[in-house]
Amino acid sequence: MTEVRRIVAVSAGLSTPSSTRLLADRLTGAAERALGERGLKADVRVVELREVAHDIVNAMLTRVPTGDLPAILDDVSAADGVVAVTPVFSASYSGLFKAFFDVVEPEALDGTPVLVGATGGSPRHSLVLEHALRPLFSHTRSVVVPTGVYAASADWGADGEGARELDDRVGRAARQLALLAADHASGERDSRADPVDFADLMDGLGR
Repeated sequence: MTEVRRIVAVSAGLSTPSSTRLLADRLTGAAERALGERGLKADVRVVELREVAHDIVNAMLTRVPTGDLPAILDDVSAADGVVAVTPVFSASYSGLFKAFFDVVEPEALDGTPVLVGATGGSPRHSLVLEHALRPLFSHTRSVVVPTGVYAASADWGADGEGARELDDRVGRAARQLALLAADHASGERDSRADPVDFADLMDGLGR
């Protein structure tokens, strides 16, 4: 019987359609293919935070999650890998994105592989991955994959250098997440284990 890895994608896009959701879908699709190459099946859930925004605010005020939020929090806690994607607002993650992860229990992501992504209008905001998203998930003791993915408006064209670079980064990040997610569910690594050697990880994936 094929082993299953649970992947939860969290999209903080505010519009419909949303480039943030589009990036989340591309990352989860690539991770699903990468897991398949390892003989594993992906059980994927994509969460649109805009659909539970009121529940998130209520949980922040009352400390009691209601509506659809408890099931989402359970899925995030049980995930073998998380894809977290936000639009860039004021050179950082969105308020909705931060509010959701403030509601997540502090220990829920301990040791969980996380792939971070962001979307914005200009390439100059790409540093949000390193300056905002990576520290946020490092604080939760998540295992953040080495490659983050930022997509500017120009990267969504059908061709061109930007689109090719985005495809390359999506594939590389997804392979890294798949490798860590496979290890996460196998029981070979937990929060007490030695830190991931990212140099070895990158060499194993051909950078």
